[in-house]
Amino acid sequence: MLTNIVSCAVLGLAGEPITIEVDVSRGYPTFIVVGLPDKSVDESRQRIPTAIRNSGFEYPFAKRVVVNLAPADLKKEGASYDLPIAVGILFSTEQVRADLRESVFVGELALDGSVRGTRGVLPIALWARDSGYRYVYVPASNVAEASVVHGINIMPVATLASLVRHLNGRELIIPAEHLLVPTAIRADYSIDFSDIAGQEHAKRALEIAAAGSHNVAMSGPPGSGKTMLAGSMVTILPDLTFEEQLEVTKIYSIAGHLPPDTSLINTRPFRSPHHTASGIALVGGGAFPRPGEISLAHRGVLFLDEFAEFSRSVLENLRQPLEDGHITISRAQGSVTFPARFILVASFNPCPCGFLGDADRNCVCTQSQIIKYRTKISGPIADRIDLHVEVPRLPFEKLESIGGESSAEILKRVNRARAAQHARLSPFKVLTNNEMNAQLVRQLCVLDASSRDLIKQAVNTMHLSARSFHRVLKVSRTIADLAGEDAITVSHIAEALQYRPKGD
Repeated sequence: MLTNIVSCAVLGLAGEPITIEVDVSRGYPTFIVVGLPDKSVDESRQRIPTAIRNSGFEYPFAKRVVVNLAPADLKKEGASYDLPIAVGILFSTEQVRADLRESVFVGELALDGSVRGTRGVLPIALWARDSGYRYVYVPASNVAEASVVHGINIMPVATLASLVRHLNGRELIIPAEHLLVPTAIRADYSIDFSDIAGQEHAKRALEIAAAGSHNVAMSGPPGSGKTMLAGSMVTILPDLTFEEQLEVTKIYSIAGHLPPDTSLINTRPFRSPHHTASGIALVGGGAFPRPGEISLAHRGVLFLDEFAEFSRSVLENLRQPLEDGHITISRAQGSVTFPARFILVASFNPCPCGFLGDADRNCVCTQSQIIKYRTKISGPIADRIDLHVEVPRLPFEKLESIGGESSAEILKRVNRARAAQHARLSPFKVLTNNEMNAQLVRQLCVLDASSRDLIKQAVNTMHLSARSFHRVLKVSRTIADLAGEDAITVSHIAEALQYRPKGD
């Protein structure tokens, strides 16, 4: 008997329908899975018969079982097809009698018949709803994330036996309650801007970065406070909107990083990979592409400490995501795109020993060592960073002067600046100043005569590239927003130019 069961794969952040065709017929006893299955799918031939038998049902060991995962030209990976295959086998052997045409199934089977959680349930539930299905059967441990999807019945499945009893009308599985649109919460951060001594120039740069979603690079000797400043960045970022929470949660669900019983990621991500991270770990990839650190930091902060210690080839992978806000990973089977709209916060020492230019300690590095160290950060990468800040070592008097503005006070200004950007940019479907393209910069960053003369002089004397020119205008627009001013003035341009690297 031939049976069709609907499941779903996840490509990038989108669901892709998978039709599972199960045929149980007379013939040489065997269990065949076709349709480009990977190793974990192929191993279901061992899990599913055992799970069916241990759940109290009969597996047709004396018959030929053929399972086709369509479309056949799409590679299938993961154990999430166990549950729909098992349902298809039970339906073909008339142990399940139900109308399954409006249902989608996903889940991994344990040998005792219990249903284990799987990755990507949120995008699967969204796809099922948008495709017109009425029910989506998901592992009970994944119900929290699926429950944010309204307009479809989320059916929690704990065991194969309970699912079969439900389908046969002998036991009712109650649909999960849909989660009301939650409000983002402020995490209980262990650090606050008021805890940081001195470094007012760096604090101002981080405030501008938070307001306009700009990238920051901090250079200074060891122990000057760069890591502490970077860690405090998330405390002055606005709350995630519901749409942003959905985006971030889908990424974490696909990557398998969503904490248990979590419905939505509702705090800004802060990712800090070690400088030994590979290119794939940073930007994503693999035989079956998974999101990397830049996507896990989407709508949050990507902190790259010891920036110059990263491999240059790894850092060069950041070029396109920093410009476009997404990463496209191409493989022989096809391409997937993950969002990567993050704030880059980079910190590094001025030289390998860290004391180049220090007034009190001598640098012990040779000129060749300094050149090799600095060339790890290429010109194109440095050009994509809006704010370059020096973080000097503090004297004793400064170290005692704790008690500046708190993160909450700075956040109020950041929120006002973001509100001004939303009012100005929402017609163009852009969230922050840093996301403006060249056309929007020309349209929305209009300069008066004095401001135009100043930036013209800066372009000629500082040898600014076209990209740097536009980034200065974007930063100037953010500074004006923080000041609550509609027009960009000379003072805004002058402050933005202060953050360009001296080498420009």
